[in-house]
Amino acid sequence: MGWYVYILRCGDGSLYTGYTNDIPRRLALHQCGRGAKYTRSRPPVALAYQEELPDKSAALRREAAIKRLTRPQKQALITAAQKP
Repeated sequence: MGWYVYILRCGDGSLYTGYTNDIPRRLALHQCGRGAKYTRSRPPVALAYQEELPDKSAALRREAAIKRLTRPQKQALITAAQKP
């Protein structure tokens, strides 16, 4: 089982970055208001980006790196992942 870093697009247009080992379960928690405090006040949320990593440590490092990106850099990451 891998670990994932993900970016959610919140109802107010903001972006939230997190990590998990179960994307569907974590997304469901965010959508029903039991996820992060940040996303609870900004529903609805939609998965915009996900990246699989080999272990939790790598996922935490990647999450920190993504959180340091500017909004345009995060948008570019999302756009690049959506291209075939």
